[in-house]
Amino acid sequence: MAWINSKLFFTSLMILVALIGVGVGGTVHKVGDSSGWTMMGVDYQAWASSRTFQVGDSLVFEYNNEFHDVTEVTPHDFELCYSSNPLARYQTGSDTVTLTKPGFQHFICGVPGHCDIGQKLGILVFPPRWVQWLLQFRDQSDHQALLCLLHLLPLATSPTNAPQYQMGPSPL
Repeated sequence: MAWINSKLFFTSLMILVALIGVGVGGTVHKVGDSSGWTMMGVDYQAWASSRTFQVGDSLVFEYNNEFHDVTEVTPHDFELCYSSNPLARYQTGSDTVTLTKPGFQHFICGVPGHCDIGQKLGILVFPPRWVQWLLQFRDQSDHQALLCLLHLLPLATSPTNAPQYQMGPSPL
């Protein structure tokens, strides 16, 4: 019974932290750095391999929208450079894609031939840092995890000018 309560508590704690952490922003990655999203002179896989992508981060694609677009595709369509069944398509020339879930994400230029010569980006998106931090407590007692979490909650949830409350007996 204690084991079930422990697992239930930990799951509830994860959900609570997830709800609190949704508003925390991440790193902004300009795809291709100063070259941007182009079919010439950028190895996007090498570019991606020097970075870590996490939920909450953003990818900024800057490109000439007369000649390119950004098409999010499935892994299968990524390998085949197939853009006819996109998960999403961006065409403004300055698009920001927020990474909202862990796992692989794949982007290609949907203009015929561009993906085939390397205008494609596949990345692995990791869970947010706070989830990785929280998972270290799964083998410790619920009491220790709760104390550590409660110590950090005011930092994560309170605006800087919010009233502070003291816990304990009334001073009256």
